[in-house]
Amino acid sequence: MVTVNVHEAKTHLSRLLAQVEDGEEVVIARNGTPVARLVQIRAARGTPKFGSWKGRLTLDDSFFDPLPPEELAAWEGVYDTVDLAGEEET
Repeated sequence: MVTVNVHEAKTHLSRLLAQVEDGEEVVIARNGTPVARLVQIRAARGTPKFGSWKGRLTLDDSFFDPLPPEELAAWEGVYDTVDLAGEEET
């Protein structure tokens, strides 16, 4: 791990990035106190393709049935107008 001050980091940023790309960790310090760490990020995976989950996920037909009143109220954030029996309060 290499520690550099802010001025050196600003002056030699390209060199420091090359070191990070080689797997080294760089700490940037202000007045001798570490304030930031430069580390290599993992390479991003490729963009998922549309339809790549086809056939991996199945839904039962009951998934599309209407929700019970108390569950629907919970999803809609309405807790005080429906009691546990599903009857509206007056």
